[in-house]
Amino acid sequence: MTPSSGTVIIGGGQAGHQLAVSLRQGGDDRPITMVEAEGRLPYQRPPLSKDYLLADADDALDLAFVADRDYAEHNVHYLSGVRALSVDRVRQAVVLDSTQSLPYEHLVLATGSRARTLMVPGATLMGAHTLRSLEDAQRLRSMLSRVTDVVVVGAGFIGLEFATCAVHLGHRVTVLERGPRILRRSLSEPTAEFLTRRHAANGVTIMTHSSVAELLGCRGKVSGVRLDSDELLPAELVVAGVGVEPNDELAAAAGLKVDDGIVIDEILRTSDPAIFAMGDVASFRTGFAPRSGRVESVQNAVDQARSVARTLLGHPTPYADLPWFWTQQAGHLVQIAGIGTGSNAVYVRPSDDPRRFSTFCYRNRRLVAIESVGQPRIHLQARRLLSAGVSISPDCVTAKDLDLAHEIDAAKRSPCLDRESA
Repeated sequence: MTPSSGTVIIGGGQAGHQLAVSLRQGGDDRPITMVEAEGRLPYQRPPLSKDYLLADADDALDLAFVADRDYAEHNVHYLSGVRALSVDRVRQAVVLDSTQSLPYEHLVLATGSRARTLMVPGATLMGAHTLRSLEDAQRLRSMLSRVTDVVVVGAGFIGLEFATCAVHLGHRVTVLERGPRILRRSLSEPTAEFLTRRHAANGVTIMTHSSVAELLGCRGKVSGVRLDSDELLPAELVVAGVGVEPNDELAAAAGLKVDDGIVIDEILRTSDPAIFAMGDVASFRTGFAPRSGRVESVQNAVDQARSVARTLLGHPTPYADLPWFWTQQAGHLVQIAGIGTGSNAVYVRPSDDPRRFSTFCYRNRRLVAIESVGQPRIHLQARRLLSAGVSISPDCVTAKDLDLAHEIDAAKRSPCLDRESA
């Protein structure tokens, strides 16, 4: 099959896959070409730092969204292991490393992000890893079978999820966080403190205010970590969980506007009206956050792909979906609805079980996020509540008769509720 002008999707992750599916489900019969550099069919990434590490056999096939024949049956031209080198906006064509040139009517950049690496001496030693791709997870799973001391640098979601698996497998695990507490960018202090206690109870050592000065090695392999305090930690495996960087170089080289990601408007269009961006690489303004930025979540990738599909099908609508996230660590499911960045007031709503509670986060007395620990029903209700723009007065959060299931219907009647744009 030789692709002709139609929709070209650069990136074979969650967003790129969802866009192809949504276009075909919406009745689009124009050519669709997906360009994917990793050399694999699109697969689920969340299990890589959780269940996949604990699996006994290679479950890579179980992570794939589709089989090869599924794309062919839906007339989606899938170019695997191929890298886009440049975008010619004048000719509306993408140049590939195979020397092929793909013309496009619409180009969609779903290039995702890459794991940041440690920038310290010794970072290239064997045994120093990141965790972002299936290949990363395969290497780490292999190493976990033959090491004892593990150091995780960075106490974010990925680092702490990996630490949960490593300690479960019987390893001595130390997590290093240069800030004053874990999960500063992701969770409120009460929820983070709860998880800190649970990690400690499981055997994970968490060291805050701790930065890596260098990785020590022996015969080319990691043997330890020296902190900036000169303290030495034994380590046969070091995993960096220090965040990600957007893969926005292709866009920048094409002259598109970038700012820690590809800048997009309310319908996810870049500074070129024929080019869209979505997923981890896209920087945009959402009413749920205090400032523009990227949203790194499966929800955002899927919902933005569906939004781009609606636009390409002739039904453009501003993207306004509620961001939500989840993590499973230290034996607890934590789900977040909204974005709590910049919160200046936090209220905890307990339950009869001290291991299950919800945290309500406010920015200037406006409810902006609800974190739920072990309460999936509350999380679903929180998503409905915040999506509808309903804010609960902080004075009512701990009221015994507060029932989130009735919040939206009662918004106009209850003095404890107000309804504004999120």
